[in-house]
Parts: sequence; structure tokens; C-alpha cells
Amino acid sequence: MAFDYDLFVIGGGSGGVRAARIAAGEHGAKVALAEEYRMGGTCVIRGCVPKKLMVFASSYRGAMADARAYGWDVTAGGFDWTAFRAKFDAELDRLEHAYRAGLDGAGVTVHDCRAVVDDAHTVRLATGEAVTAKHILVATGGRPSVPDMAARAGAMTSNDIFKMESLPKSVLIVGGGFIACEFACILNGMGVEVTQYYRGEQILRGFDGEARGHIAELMRESGVNLHLGTDVLEMKATDGGTWVKSTDGREAVYEKVVYATGRVPNTEGLGLEATGVKLGRKGEVVVDEWSQTAVPSIFAVGDVTDRINLTPVAIREGHAFADTIFGAKPTKADHELVASAVFTQPEFGTVGMTEEAARDARPIDVYATSFRPMQSAFAGRADRVMMKLIVCAETRKVLGCHIVAPGAGEMIQLAAIAIKMGATKEDFDRTVAVHPVMAEELVTLRKPVRTA
Repeated sequence: MAFDYDLFVIGGGSGGVRAARIAAGEHGAKVALAEEYRMGGTCVIRGCVPKKLMVFASSYRGAMADARAYGWDVTAGGFDWTAFRAKFDAELDRLEHAYRAGLDGAGVTVHDCRAVVDDAHTVRLATGEAVTAKHILVATGGRPSVPDMAARAGAMTSNDIFKMESLPKSVLIVGGGFIACEFACILNGMGVEVTQYYRGEQILRGFDGEARGHIAELMRESGVNLHLGTDVLEMKATDGGTWVKSTDGREAVYEKVVYATGRVPNTEGLGLEATGVKLGRKGEVVVDEWSQTAVPSIFAVGDVTDRINLTPVAIREGHAFADTIFGAKPTKADHELVASAVFTQPEFGTVGMTEEAARDARPIDVYATSFRPMQSAFAGRADRVMMKLIVCAETRKVLGCHIVAPGAGEMIQLAAIAIKMGATKEDFDRTVAVHPVMAEELVTLRKPVRTA
């Protein structure tokens, strides 16, 4: 059977674009891609990149306070959200153009519309056109999930924050994951009065327990009004914002309410189940280690599979798919020891096992320290950084590394290389420290603080 394309990609995010570019540009496949919104997906348009720009913007209030402590005559006015938004939007436009240019340069045909799956080899576009492909790749990502009560009351999601016309004076953020905590820190840094509710015992579930507690304490010290074990009981739109009653009986009106209580895969209405593709409990596409679904011609990568929901992982999955199917280079995406960063203030960088997971699996030694870094100590700030290594007591391999500090995202990338290579604690010890930097503590931790 002759097909219109060798590959049709549904979704123009990081994973889908990488797969399309490699398949077409490096392996000579005839490729088409459909994207119903903006090219670049969550990461470029409503995720990692715009969030990091906001992190930068929110950090200058503290930086100017430090500058005064270091002798600079600095006077800061209020944060100008409108001016920032203009440059912010222009940068996202530039990045979207770069994504489009990359696809065009690779010879990929782009359809700016929604696409759904008709059968194992047919995709139907919103224009009504049906096209056939030997292989179909689903890379539609995920979206924020909001309870009906919150939606009726006009609650925002993380997507909406990037499009605000003005900064609110007060905001309630509901949730305790990394998105909720990042935006709590961002908006707090921009001068917004931030309250955060999380129904669990501690924020950042799934991360290292000691690091979670450290970050929560620092967030409170910086001005975030964080309430744990607390959830929204009732809420409704009212004059001046949203009235909220919490499970502990507290009532207040917030100018804006943001829900960051989870994300779900974008599979609704794609026609996947009718073709035989299996979906999981959250609606995620079930795939094997080759990113192949139950239908041999249909594959899926990125957040829509709900494996590791990180942009670099989606890119690796997309690249591995293209090399396997079109490059005669069978490649599995490696999901072991994937480092990540949470852009709270300060940042949290992590790779490998948490102390809790490691101690349940084997005997471990825990090396950790917390201290005031030189820069903030001189400025009179009480900030403390945390460095932590989880070490197998038998093999001495470093199983995990957790850093809470300014620039932790940069540090963890380099630590991840050593840990991925199987470095032992003695390898860290043999490494001469760079002085004076915060990261030198990673190679000067001599005695474990506890064993388990």
C-alpha cells in the first residue's frame, strides 16, 4: 500500500518536533506534523522556558537588596509586568519561529490544525482532509487538570499565568507539586501576596524528604504563606476576586486563584481507543520500551505517555523513535538516573534515589550538610543551602544527590554525569574542591550523618 507519508506526527512540542526533524532531516523520511495551537508545545510556549524567564524576573528584588548590602546605591521601583510581558511575548514568538524554521529546514510538512487518528494508518485533519502514513506518532503532551468547582469559580491554571494582563495584588495557589511551588516563589518575588494550600503533609511529594522540608521552610521565610494539610472546601467568584473557604475553616478573598493540582495526558477525542491503542487510568498512552503502542504502526512519546514528564526526556524519546524506525539504529530511551531541577527560590536539583527509597532497598550511608553560603551571609540573609549524597553502604556507589541552593540546577547537571557513570563516594572524595564555591561541599563530606 502506498502512503502519503512515511510518518505523521500529531503534536508540535519538543518530542514530536525532534522526532519529525530527525526522521526527515537525518534519515530522509517523508514527514508531516500537525499542531493545533502554537509550535513548541508546553515547554516553549507555556512551561519551562516562559517559567524560567519569570524566575529570572522575580529574582531581581532580592538581588537588589543584596547589592545594597554589598555597597551599591540601588533604588528599585515596583515591578513593571506590562514591560516584562512585551519582551516575554517577543521571546516566545522568536522561539516558536525557530521551531518552525527547524521543521521547514528538515523538509517537514506542517499542518496548523488539530489532527485525530482514524485508523492504524490514517489521520484526519480539522480541515476535513484525511492523510495516510506508514507510521503515526502521538506527541500531544499534557494539560492542567482543574476540579469543576474551581473551573466554575474562574480559577486559573499555570497556562493562564503567562497571559495575565496585570499582576494581582494577592493570589491563592492550590497544590504542592513543583509547578505550584515554583509559581508561589515567582509571584512572591514579583511582589504579589502569595498564599499556598496543599492538602498533603509536605510539599513536593516524591522528592527527597529532607529537601522538601528545607524548601518549605525557606519559602515561608521568604514570605509565602504556606499551609499544609489544607484544601479548598468552597469557592465562588465575588467582587474583587474569589472567595475561598478552606478545610480548616479559614475564609478569605483572593484577587486570583491558581490551581496547580496535576496534569493529565492530552488524549481526549484523539480516536486512539477506537483503533486499539490502550490508554491507562489517567488517559495516558500505554507504550513499550520502544514507545510503541498496542497498534504496531502507532507510537507515542513525551508527556502523553506519562512516563517521566520532562522536556529532555520527551526529546530523547522522540530521537530514539526516529533512529529506530527510520535510521536502522534500534535505540531505547534511557529513563534511568534522569536529573531534574525545581525552580523554587533557591533552586532544587536532584538525581537518583531519595533517602526514603534507598533505605527501603538496601543499607545506606547519608552524607549531608546545611550552611549559609558566603554571598547571602555577607548580605545578612538567613538563607541556608543543603547538599546531600545517598551512598550504598556495600558498593559505596552514590545512589542519589540532592542540592537546595542558588544555581542547583546547574550543579546537578554535572553531578549527574558522575553518578550516571557509577561514581563512588571515594571518587567524590578524591576530587579536589574548587574554593570558594558552594559545590565544594559535595567533595568534602567526610562522615555520614546517619546510616539506614
